[in-house]
Amino acid sequence: MSEYIKVAVDAMGGDYAPQEPVKGVIDALNEKPELFVYLVGQEEVLKKELEKYSYPKDRLEVVHASEIIETGEPPVHAIQKKKDSSLVKALRMVRSQEASAFVSCGSTGAVLVGGQVLVGKSKGVERAPLAPLIPTATGVSLLIDCGANVDARSSHLVQFARMGSIYMEYVMGVKNPKVGLVNIGAEEEKGNALVKETFPLLKECKDINFIGNVEARDIPKGVCDVVVCEAFVGNVILKLYEGVGSTLISKVKAGMMSSLRSKIGALLVKPALKETLKSFDASEYGGAPLLGLKGLVVKAHGSSKANEIKNSLIQCIAFSKEDICGKIQENMKQEKKGEN
Repeated sequence: MSEYIKVAVDAMGGDYAPQEPVKGVIDALNEKPELFVYLVGQEEVLKKELEKYSYPKDRLEVVHASEIIETGEPPVHAIQKKKDSSLVKALRMVRSQEASAFVSCGSTGAVLVGGQVLVGKSKGVERAPLAPLIPTATGVSLLIDCGANVDARSSHLVQFARMGSIYMEYVMGVKNPKVGLVNIGAEEEKGNALVKETFPLLKECKDINFIGNVEARDIPKGVCDVVVCEAFVGNVILKLYEGVGSTLISKVKAGMMSSLRSKIGALLVKPALKETLKSFDASEYGGAPLLGLKGLVVKAHGSSKANEIKNSLIQCIAFSKEDICGKIQENMKQEKKGEN
């Protein structure tokens, strides 16, 4: 194949590095012939890990990086001082256009800082939001922002809505995605100053399908495709989502194993239940892209296993093929023209 989608993977980041990142990369390479991976990290360690697997060697290259940025390190200091870290080296490959995308399970702070400083924001983008896909009753929704901009302005939220709509339409295939603004009630006059200021601005946007305010309880029902909020609210939604989901699954499993009758019932419903629970497994949808940059930066969960890393890489393929960075940049240009 003449044109590969090239992805730089920080193989040393995350709770289960390098074993799970390497396995996820191998699984993705074996599944997607259009994928090429730069595995960035300590060469000897990675080559030893790679010996366990069979994979297309012409589509994987190990890039040596001697240092590792740990989760607890101050992000700005780590990015500045550890220039030979796997995270910094992989991000620089996106900046130099050796790779079109970056994936890491490492320090969220370092990925956010590195993405904006090393890769850089697209022209016209005020803030780059972190946007994970969250499972809903109807499929998935994009939660934007969930960790990058705690003190956002109304103009930032409008851009988040635009970027999120582009992502859902071209990567997830949702035509005319519905955009909702997270609030404490459906009425226009409710909410804090930021939400009240943002509502009329979103209402005026001609290029998005704004449906109004959305309460947190309605998000799991899938009432909208793009869930817009500032990062503090978004992070609370995401963490509560994860906590309730894992608690509910463990309670269901415990209930099924509580007696002989429930165990027999569990055997009967197991196939259907497994399929249902799979649709609510966040790892099936990959990591969270940091939108609005000059290249794709994807932050996977720190405790990601191979499946989430594999799906993050597959996500990069769709993102690159559809030139989401280019589409976002073009959209921001049109927004600026409309203001002038």
